[in-house]
This record gives sequence, C-alpha cells and structure tokens, in this order.
Amino acid sequence: MPITKVLEAQIDHVSILDEHGNFDEALGKGLIPDEDLIKLYGHMVICRLLDEVAFKLQRSGRMGTYPQNMGQEAPSLGAAYALESTDWMVTCYRENCGLFWRGLPMEKILQHWMGDERGNDIPRELHATPIAVPIGTQMLHATGLAWAAKYRKEDRVACTFFGDGATSEGDFHEAMNFAANLDIPVVFFCQNNQWAISVPGKIQCSAPTVAQRGMAYGMDCLRCDGNDLFAVVHCMKKAIASGRENNRPTFIEAVTYRLGDHTTADDARRYRDAEEVELWKARDPITRIKEYMKSRKIWDDSKQAELDEHADQAVSAAVKRAEGIESPTTNDIFNWMYAELPESLAVQRDTMRTSSLGQDPSQIETPQTSQQN
Repeated sequence: MPITKVLEAQIDHVSILDEHGNFDEALGKGLIPDEDLIKLYGHMVICRLLDEVAFKLQRSGRMGTYPQNMGQEAPSLGAAYALESTDWMVTCYRENCGLFWRGLPMEKILQHWMGDERGNDIPRELHATPIAVPIGTQMLHATGLAWAAKYRKEDRVACTFFGDGATSEGDFHEAMNFAANLDIPVVFFCQNNQWAISVPGKIQCSAPTVAQRGMAYGMDCLRCDGNDLFAVVHCMKKAIASGRENNRPTFIEAVTYRLGDHTTADDARRYRDAEEVELWKARDPITRIKEYMKSRKIWDDSKQAELDEHADQAVSAAVKRAEGIESPTTNDIFNWMYAELPESLAVQRDTMRTSSLGQDPSQIETPQTSQQN
C-alpha cells in the first residue's frame, strides 16, 4: 500500500511591534486605539512599580514570599483587554496586570501574599478566580467554567494562564483533552518565560514550540512574542472568536521572560546567565510601548513624569489599604465557612470550645450548671 500523508500542520508566530520599534501596519493598524494604548501603558507602569514595592515589603518582613511579575506584564494585560467583562479569567500567580485591568483592587494581591485569606475574596462581578499557586490545577477549573457556560447557553469563554512548566503536569493534559473533545470554549494561554523555577524550557519540552502540544488534541495553536502587547491582543481576538463562534479551544504560547527571580525565596543567579537576563531586558514590553508612542508623538517626558507621580500615589494607597485592613477575628473561620452555620459549630464559635462539642453540645458548662456542681 502507498504511504500517504495524514497530517501537515503549521503554527504561526505573531510579532507586530518588536524591540527595535518595527511595527507591522498590516496586522497592527487599528488593533489598539491610541487612547487605549496610553491607558494600557500607564497600567503597566503602575503594575511594575507595585512589583518593586512588593519586593521591598517582603524584604522588610511586611509580606511573605512574593513572585514578581516584571517582564511579563503584556500577556495577561493583552488578554484582559481583549476579553469581555463576563468572560472568565482563571489565573496562576503572574497575572497581576490583567487582574488589575479587570478591576481587582491591588491590595487584594498584597493581602494574599501577606497571608490574609481576604485577598482571595474576588468580587463576583469580575469573573476572575483567586490566584492558583499549585501548578496546573487552574486549567481544569477554567475548562469546567467554560463547559458550564456552554451548557447554560451563555455567551462567554474562559481564559486560563499557566507557565511552560505547567505543560508537564497531568492536569494540563486532562484539561486540554477534555476541552478539545467536548468543544469547550477555553483559551489555554501559556506564558513561556523560559524557566520553570530553575528548570530550563528545553527540558520541559523537546519540541521546537510549546504551542504544538495543543495540536495533539486537535485544537488551533498560535505562538506570539509575549512582550509585544499588540501581538498578544491579535492572538487573543482570534482565540476568543473561535470560542464564541465555534465553541472550540485554542492554545496560545506567548514567548516572554521573567526578569526577576522565580519568587523572593529564589536566587536565579545560581542557574541563569547574566547575559541572558540583559538580553531580555532589552525586550522589555513597557519600554517597547513607551518608545513606540514617543515615535508617534503621542507620549513625551512631561506625560511620563505625571504618570510616575500618579503611579507612586496609587501604589502607596494600595499598600496603605492592605496593611490597614481590620484584623480578622476568631469568629471569621466559622462565619465565612458556611452559608448557614450549623448549630453545633455555632456553639463552638460562641464558647470557643471544640472538644467533642460537635457530637454533644450539651457538654457545655453554663453558669447555671456550674453552680449546681
């Protein structure tokens, strides 16, 4: 029998605004209006400053371990910009920029890393889930949310974010397989920042791209310059349209880089070359947008000075709100665990006694029984 070709595939890499200032007019014209671009740039500057301040909070003992986002602002922000407010954002822990654009108060993220669970109390109208630290688990949640929306005939998609290291997790493959086989409108957004803590990408994936892992499940795959805000928006719009019109999932690989350590508990100097870091600093997504806007005469140094002052005020206010929140009470674990608190637990809450009270609340010693004894 003759040999016939059963599959021939292609994955496009999208770049619209590169680090040298080259802009592809055919792809980029009208994609992000100037007014929006100025707002997006300002938002990235504020988020970068928050990152720097959060690092200092951790180093001064005012906050626990913190994963810096610097260098990776464009992927989550471009995605949040393209999504509708009713679409789901299901994040891991380097999507501050996108979450803040969506409306999440900055102090929520600070509270989370300060160990205050109230930082995970995300307003429901934001359609965003709390950040996920376990690697890969959130992809299953996103698939479930999108499946529920499809079942209810709601016009919404889910976008979930993860790193290149998460594509080695079983949860990743289960979520991808489920979404593709059941036609679920999910955008699987991989932020390939080159490193899974100290493990380089070449060990995570021996294929030329991470994106082609989605091809095994029969879904559309795109790859883009993750430090190019325009390219991210372009790919997201295509993925969202496929989800809405065809109920199909899409895999996006955004090639980016974390300029800082994995977290404040890490020292990347032990496994990364300084030259590599400097190379990626030259590809900074914030600098790229700034220089592009200046070349088009829609940004200047005076506007930058105003923005820097505004950013300082906004971040300082967020820190003040995070540190000034009223301390939780011992009753909170009871009051926020159930919609209607069972009587046995109400007894424990009110008496601050736990020994066997769940089984026999009559053991409580009241003033009256104390006098009888």
